[in-house]
Amino acid sequence: MSTLPTNPRSYRLAELASELGLSYRGDGQVRIDGVGTLSGAGPGEASFLANPAYRGELETTRAAAVVMTAAVADNYAGNALVSANPYVDWARLLGLLKPPPPIMPGVHASAVIAPDAHIAASASIGPGTCIGAGVRIGERVRVGPACVIDDGVEIGDDCRLVGRIYIGARARLGRRVIVHPGVVIGADGFGLAMDRGRWLKVPQVGSVRIGDDCEIGANTTIDRGAIDDTVLEEDVRIDNQVQVAHNVRIGAHSAIAGCVGIAGSTRIGRYCMIAGASGIGGHLKICDSVIITAMSTVLDDIDQPGEYGSGIPARPHARWKRLLVRLGQLEEWAKRLKRLEKPNKNHGPG
Repeated sequence: MSTLPTNPRSYRLAELASELGLSYRGDGQVRIDGVGTLSGAGPGEASFLANPAYRGELETTRAAAVVMTAAVADNYAGNALVSANPYVDWARLLGLLKPPPPIMPGVHASAVIAPDAHIAASASIGPGTCIGAGVRIGERVRVGPACVIDDGVEIGDDCRLVGRIYIGARARLGRRVIVHPGVVIGADGFGLAMDRGRWLKVPQVGSVRIGDDCEIGANTTIDRGAIDDTVLEEDVRIDNQVQVAHNVRIGAHSAIAGCVGIAGSTRIGRYCMIAGASGIGGHLKICDSVIITAMSTVLDDIDQPGEYGSGIPARPHARWKRLLVRLGQLEEWAKRLKRLEKPNKNHGPG
């Protein structure tokens, strides 16, 4: 059974197909009110098949219905929702069966709200939250417990701040932005100048602008701009524990996996994907539609779409030690090769 903290609903298979704009195979009257994996789902629960590696589990699944392609459904005896893209339609199905809990409008008694803050009547403000001067919070916004929203922040309609989040002064969040616990938006960027042997802090006077439909994972940090703003365009998706430095700009529909670090003033294009634990140097430009594989280091501009990587995959330890020895020998081998290729000055042609 699913353990997601949601408010479940119940549908017949035919109703689900209609809501999702899909066709179905099998018993349209079977009732579905839960979800599970192919191996773990039981009666009354839906599942999905998107990765062919799990196709063998169809033979033993107890799921009431499975989201799958037409080609797979042609050879499946159970109930199916037929989809051209099962993973996308599975996401939509989850939204139907497991919607978020309804908003309970109002401000908790323990919240501290500046007198001139404007909070929509349909918004919900959780316990222990502090909201600064001039803040504007839109319709149906959920602000969870222990959040700090600094002066002049604007939060668009239908945003959800899960809890324990800091948003710095004058930051702007668009509509339907989801911010997970521990996120810090708009802390100072890492601006330092060396002055006679000591670091001098460079004041960070910009802020952060986040577009519609973005999602920011737990414990991610997005620094305020040094002068201009740090910007996330619409539909940017950021995983947990990502560092976005000051004045970075991330193009629309890009996705960044966990533990990525992006140094200051770098511009990342639209529809880019950056895999986990990668490092992006500062003041770089990465064009649209670039994929960067896991644990890569990017130190130069990328001006052509495509896949780039520099991470070294794990190898058995004994083999890896041999490879390290050979890496250490490369310089000596290069010197030997150069001597072999050097013309013999003592002998002429022939």
